[in-house]
Amino acid sequence: MMKNILEYKGYHTKIEFDSDAQVLRGKIEGINDLVNFQSQDIQQIEAEFQSAVDDYLEFCMEVGKEPDKEYKGTFNVRITPKLHKDLAIYASKKGESLNSVVEKAIQSYVNGSSETNIQLQQTIKILSMALETQTVYREDELPISRQSNMLSFNNLKHVKMSYQS
Repeated sequence: MMKNILEYKGYHTKIEFDSDAQVLRGKIEGINDLVNFQSQDIQQIEAEFQSAVDDYLEFCMEVGKEPDKEYKGTFNVRITPKLHKDLAIYASKKGESLNSVVEKAIQSYVNGSSETNIQLQQTIKILSMALETQTVYREDELPISRQSNMLSFNNLKHVKMSYQS
């Protein structure tokens, strides 16, 4: 697995290779100030990042500026007016703020726990329970073998499958 994200003192960077200049580059992510660094030596890139963070913190102290904290938890999202309206109506019906609804949707996306995934997991559970497993003893084989017989889907009237995008 390729690892190109570094962390130091609560700051992060993504290391990228510039093939034209034949250097590794990075910048401190998630802050308003621009702090970047580079190195031609792969063994030195992490030290360059750490030095950039230390220099940034020292510079802020010298000029009396509070260093930016990474990812303050606020950002602007541009969406279509229709989606904005639909979200606002949905939030109002749920008695929640628009921010709360958006946060939950993003959390579901990041965790991979969308409503579709949850419905699929429930359907798989129901179908798994419909499988009949029986143990059969045969003297001519190993002491115990297992057979699984699948029931016809026509007998499963309580299973409803649908997909929503």
